[in-house]
Amino acid sequence: MRNLSACLVLLLLISSALADGPGDNVADHVRAVPPVGIELSDVVRDELDGGLAELNKKIEQLRKSNDLKVQSLLPDVEIFSRAIRDAIAHRELFHKNDIGKARQVLAEGHARADALTNGNAPWTTQTGLVVRGFKSRIDDTVQPYGVVVPESYAFAGASEYRTDVWLHGRGERSTESLFIHERMNRVGQISPANTLVVHPYGRYSNAFKFAGEIDVLEALDHAKSQYRVDENRISIRGFSMGGAGCWQFAVHYPSQFFAATPGAGFSETPEFLKSFQGETLTPTWYEKKLWQLYDCTGYAANLFNLPTIAYSGELDIQKQAADIMEQAMGDQGLKLTHLIGPQTKHAIHPDSLKTIENKLANLAVQGRDRALTTVDFTTYTLRYNRSFWLTVDELTEHWERATVRATLSASENTIRLTVDGVRGLQLDLAAGDAPFNLRQPVQIEIVDFSTDKDSESATNRQILVGPRPESDRSWQCQIHRDGDQWKIGSRPATIRVVKRHGLQGPIDDAFMERFIIVAPSGKGLHPETDAWAKSEQDHLVREWRRQFRGDAIVKQDTEISDDDIASSHLIVFGDPASNAFLKSIQSELPITWSEDESNLMVGDKKRVDAAHHAPVMIYPNPKNPTRYVVINSGFTYREYAYLNNARQVPKLPDWAIIDIRTPADSLWPGKVVDAGFFDEAWKLK
Repeated sequence: MRNLSACLVLLLLISSALADGPGDNVADHVRAVPPVGIELSDVVRDELDGGLAELNKKIEQLRKSNDLKVQSLLPDVEIFSRAIRDAIAHRELFHKNDIGKARQVLAEGHARADALTNGNAPWTTQTGLVVRGFKSRIDDTVQPYGVVVPESYAFAGASEYRTDVWLHGRGERSTESLFIHERMNRVGQISPANTLVVHPYGRYSNAFKFAGEIDVLEALDHAKSQYRVDENRISIRGFSMGGAGCWQFAVHYPSQFFAATPGAGFSETPEFLKSFQGETLTPTWYEKKLWQLYDCTGYAANLFNLPTIAYSGELDIQKQAADIMEQAMGDQGLKLTHLIGPQTKHAIHPDSLKTIENKLANLAVQGRDRALTTVDFTTYTLRYNRSFWLTVDELTEHWERATVRATLSASENTIRLTVDGVRGLQLDLAAGDAPFNLRQPVQIEIVDFSTDKDSESATNRQILVGPRPESDRSWQCQIHRDGDQWKIGSRPATIRVVKRHGLQGPIDDAFMERFIIVAPSGKGLHPETDAWAKSEQDHLVREWRRQFRGDAIVKQDTEISDDDIASSHLIVFGDPASNAFLKSIQSELPITWSEDESNLMVGDKKRVDAAHHAPVMIYPNPKNPTRYVVINSGFTYREYAYLNNARQVPKLPDWAIIDIRTPADSLWPGKVVDAGFFDEAWKLK
C-alpha cells in the first residue's frame, strides 16, 4: 500500500508538472488540450452508439412537434445527445469511470425525451441539482449549464430569489459529458441558503472569455427565463480559473451584479505569466495593446461601483491575482477587501468561506444599488462601454485609457462629468431614478482632460443645458464632442461607418456573436495562398469545436443569403478568384488585390507580393455595415495559448499581412510582416 501511495503521489506531481510550468513554455512541443481519451472497446462503443441513435430518433420526433413548450424545452434534451456524440466521436472519455458517467448522461437524456414526448418536463420543477440547456446565438449549438435550486424555492408565487453565478476552475477534461455528469451529482463549493446557484459551462476552458464570456451571459439570461431571479441580487463568483473569470466580469460588467467574490486565478496576462508560468514574454506592440481587452488592472476603477471581496490562500502562487488588483485599486484610491486563508495553498479555507458568505448575505439585503449618484468608469474598448446609467458611445482612440466620472447633484439640478479619451456619451436614468426638478432643465457640467490632438487645450470645461426630466422621473441625454466643444445630441452621420459598441474590432470580436464561415467554391489566384486559406478555414472549424465547443456554421460562397448578411458576421476565406462573396466586396475593402491580382494593396501606398502573402482583417461588411466581415482568420490565439488561460488573449489586431512561406504553427498563422489597427472611422492609420 505504501508503494501504491508513493506512485499515486508521483503521478500527481507529474500531472501537475505537465499542466503548468516550464514544460508548457515550449511552443514547438504543445500537448493536446483536451487530451486524447481512452480507446473504447467495440462492445462499449456499440452500446453508446446504439443508445445515442435511439435518443436522436426521439429528438427528431420532438422537433416535429407544433407545441411551443416542447420546442422551448428541447435544448434541455439535446444537450445530452450532443455531449455523448462528441465524447464518442472525438475520444473525450478519459478514464474507464467516464464510461459509467456517459451512461448516466445518456440515460437522463432518454428520460427527458420520454417525459417531453408525453407532455411532461419534471426537471423544470425540480429542486436540488438540475442541468439545463439553451441554443446559443453564436453558432446555434445547444450549450449546457447547471443550476442548484434551493429546497425552499417556491415554483408558484411572486417571490424573487438571490442568484449566485459560480464560475468553475480549469478542467482540461471538463468536456460536455463530464461537465453535465458533475452538475447532476455535485453541489459544488457554494450553496447559500435560499439562493439559486447558476453554473455556466463557459464553453470549456477559456477563463470565461470570448465565446465563454457570452456563454455566461446567455446561461444567466436563460436561467432568468426559467426561474424567478431577483435582478438586483445577482452576484458573480468563482475560484481558480473561475476566479479569473470573476475578475473580468466584475470590472467589465460592474452594473450587472450586487457583488463579486473572485478567488485565486489571474487578473492580467503579463505579470501572471512571469510569476506563475516562469515565461519570458516578448510581445509585439499590438499584443501589448490587446492585453487591454482582458487585463483587469486597467479597469480597477470600475470596482468603485461594485462591492468586491477577494480571496487568496496564504501559500497559493495565484495570490498574485488579488495582490496586483489590490495595487491597481490603490492607485485609484480604493482599498480591496482581501481575505487570506491561513497556511492555505490552492483552496478556499473554510473560515474564509464563512466570512465571505456572511458578507455576501449582508450585501444581498440591500442588493444592487440602483440609486447611485456617482459612476466611475474606465474602458479601453467600446466592447465594454456601460456602467449603470452611463454609456460610452465613442472613444478618442481605441486601446488607450478612457475614463468618465459622472456625479448627480439633485440640489443643483446638475450632472458633473469628468472625462478623458471619450468623444461621445449617453446618460440614461430609468423611470423613478432621476432625482431632478421636473420643471427645470438639467445642467451638464463637463471637465474634459482630453488627449485628443485636435484639442487646443488640455482641459476643457463647459456647461450644457440638457432636457428636463420626464413625468415618470426618467431622464435621457446624449452628448458628443465636436472638435474641442461638447454638444447636446448624437454626432451627425457624416461618415458611413465608425467604431462603436459591437463593431470595434479586433478580429476576435467577430466570434462573440453569430458568425458564418463563407467557404470558397473556386480556384484561387495562387496555389500556395489558396492551400493556406483552405487550411486556415479547416483550422478554425476544428479548433472552434475543440476550444469553444461549437459546431461552426459553414456555407459555400454561392449560398450566402440576404438573411445571412443581415444576421451574421461573415468569416470569408480565400481570394477574389476563389470566393465569390469576397470578389463582390473587395473594391470596398482597405486591403485588396491589385488590378492584375499580382499584389496585395495595403491602402494606396504599400504593395505586397500576393503569390506568397495573404491578408487577414476585420472590417464592417460593405453589404451590411452593422455586421463584420472577417478575411482569412479565425480566433487569433492558437494551440500554445490553450496551455494556460492567461495566454488566451487576441494575438492579432484589426488587420495583418501574413507571409505564408513561414508555415503556420501553434502561435501564428504564418509570419506576420505587417499589422495594425484601423482608426475610429475604420480607415488605415
